[in-house]
Amino acid sequence: MKALNDTARTLVASGKGLLAMDESNGTCDKRFAALGIPQTEEARRAYRELIITTPRLGECISGFILYDETIRERKSDGIPFIRIIVDAGIIPGIKVDTGAKDLAGHAGEKITEGLDGLRIRLQEYFQMGARFAKWRAVIAIGAGIPTRACIDANAHALARYAALCQEVGLVPVIEPEVLMTGEHGLERCREVTEAVLQSVFDQLYVQGVMLDGLILKCNMVLPGLTCATQESVDTVADATVACLLRVVPAAVPGIAFLSGGQSGTLASERLNAMNLRFKSPPSRLPWPLTFSFARAIQQPAIEIWRGSHSNVAAAQRALYHRAFCDKAALSGAYNPALESAQDMLAGAKT
Repeated sequence: MKALNDTARTLVASGKGLLAMDESNGTCDKRFAALGIPQTEEARRAYRELIITTPRLGECISGFILYDETIRERKSDGIPFIRIIVDAGIIPGIKVDTGAKDLAGHAGEKITEGLDGLRIRLQEYFQMGARFAKWRAVIAIGAGIPTRACIDANAHALARYAALCQEVGLVPVIEPEVLMTGEHGLERCREVTEAVLQSVFDQLYVQGVMLDGLILKCNMVLPGLTCATQESVDTVADATVACLLRVVPAAVPGIAFLSGGQSGTLASERLNAMNLRFKSPPSRLPWPLTFSFARAIQQPAIEIWRGSHSNVAAAQRALYHRAFCDKAALSGAYNPALESAQDMLAGAKT
């Protein structure tokens, strides 16, 4: 249990964040198709190699969340990805759910599957070198949803997954995502997020999960993407932290926010505001607030790369730059000027 706590604290309390590069093959191929990149195993491998070999990325990233295909891959010279990651001082993690499926009897709602055979899969991943895992539940907001059935079913699955992770020595990353899709306002998001987190922690307690050996990955409290009123950065920061303080136990080592469709700059601004307003001495936070972004870090890089080896260095500079901006947000030091300083920040990356 001490090892779990040490790993969790290393992941979130080091002034760094997590990079979620755990897109399934299908999701990865969709992103490739949109940019005219071949949807092949080799193209996926080359893109992932670009990410894990980005110089100095370990200055900003404490852990990689990998996919099953990724953790088994090798560099073009035959070196296993897992060895490159560990040698860079980054902790390997693994996505272990098998995706969200329709929840029977509840139109418009999803339940995440993957518990069958999970103990054996977790043991294999641990032997391969993974030290944490991730399971994502998705909660949609709409007319009459989410229902209590959906919230509690997903919370129960998250708790069972977490218990299995801790049994084999993996830190569980608990990700109940309240989706941004919709016209709902900020207050409705806060209400749903609070209800979801209350249910999750109730179930974690029932299942005997050690709270100081896990990480919470959650959404910020935001208005829906099509809501007419888009709240200010400070309003989002205040609403998010107030919600978390009401429902997340102080024993949790840290909270890592997902980007959930936000742009890279907006995600950085909102994370920065939270740390600036609540972390500055004297801190009003019982846990560190960090990031576990995917597209918000990767999107500029993939748009530059577009499957061409000649674009790798430029794509890596863009990837490092976004990670650097997010690292700055952890100390409240992010500002818009950093967005125009990519060459300066990523210089000497050879």
